[in-house]
Amino acid sequence: MTQQLHLERNSLPLQGIRVLELGSFIAGPFAARLFGDFGAEVIKVEKPLGGDELRDWRKTRGTTSMLFRTIGRNKKSVALDLRSEAGREAVKTIAAKCDVVIENFRPGTLENWGLGPEVLQDLNPDLVMVRISGYGQTGPYRNRAGFGSSAESFGGLRYVTGEPDRPAGRAAASMGDTVAGLYGAIGALMLMLQKARGGKTSGPQVVDVALYEGVFSLLESLVPDYDAYGMVRKRTGGALPGVVPTGSYLCQDNLEVVIGGNSNSVFVRLMRAIGRDDLAKDETLLTTEGRGAREQELNGAISAWTGSMPLSEVLERLDEAGVPAGPVYDAPSIAVDKHYLARGMIQAHEVVVEDEPELIRFPGIVPKIPGHDGSVRWVGPELGQHTQEVLHDLAGLDAYQIAELGLQESAK
Repeated sequence: MTQQLHLERNSLPLQGIRVLELGSFIAGPFAARLFGDFGAEVIKVEKPLGGDELRDWRKTRGTTSMLFRTIGRNKKSVALDLRSEAGREAVKTIAAKCDVVIENFRPGTLENWGLGPEVLQDLNPDLVMVRISGYGQTGPYRNRAGFGSSAESFGGLRYVTGEPDRPAGRAAASMGDTVAGLYGAIGALMLMLQKARGGKTSGPQVVDVALYEGVFSLLESLVPDYDAYGMVRKRTGGALPGVVPTGSYLCQDNLEVVIGGNSNSVFVRLMRAIGRDDLAKDETLLTTEGRGAREQELNGAISAWTGSMPLSEVLERLDEAGVPAGPVYDAPSIAVDKHYLARGMIQAHEVVVEDEPELIRFPGIVPKIPGHDGSVRWVGPELGQHTQEVLHDLAGLDAYQIAELGLQESAK
């Protein structure tokens, strides 16, 4: 085993941990990326022809998407065919030398390949397995195919997202997948911490994450509100029902600002900032219910104020008043913002998009851990870039045996 859960001076928190990623697309790879960001050795197994399909997503030139370069960062790519006996045997050998295995196949797939938890944990009793699927490893829907989109629908998020007079909307990112990845990484770390403290688990060390459950967990009191108040939340656009005032407001220069003035003290400061002392002194507005009953009036007063000056001035005045507010940023705005840059949230790396290396800006590491900040050591690798290294060092295969696997072309 490679576990070293203590922190050496200037080391990354997960240095010495080895993770085997058998997943594809977003959920499993996102979980594995979190380990890699903080020093773990992450070995990503991809099919020899084409690799992870994420390599082909959302690109307009080149052969490998920036989405894959982002989620595949700090990982070693190994091309192996899990449908072949030789490929599965190599995976078993590698898994025996890992701390964590992360997968996001449909339940039963690993078992059909002879790579289920019982087999891998028999080879490595300390192994933690993270299993991410649409509906979980148990229950009547366990065998259903599930992507983040269906999880967001089944989990309740899509029903409350969008404008009330339009079909269900979605966030422009794979929220269901990334949230599941976060839960998967947290679950694995909890089991590892329990073991490091000398604790014992009852049964296999398996983290079972359902995509829809990650989504559902974000919806706060959706079902309790229904039981207690008969409230069925609907689509309300950019506003949250009963949370007033909050939302997006247009400024004089046609740019938008999002303002959160929905706590009593902040509400008073906001009303004073917009020159409405009368509303700040109105005691009937010092409750959630009171503000909710006058939502249109309050939003009208705020809109009139923001519409009288440019965004920069609106932000300056709200900052001086201590009112939470932020501009509605696009990618170009984020890429040059001084605060993003100061906190290392925009990091440039050389990437070959087509023929020559280009300087591409990528997102930084979250969270910040003083003295042990994570690092982007390299962005998502080429398909099979580390095949020979990993199969030689961890699977004990020589050059001839690696060549026999038929991986020469994808390993170049």
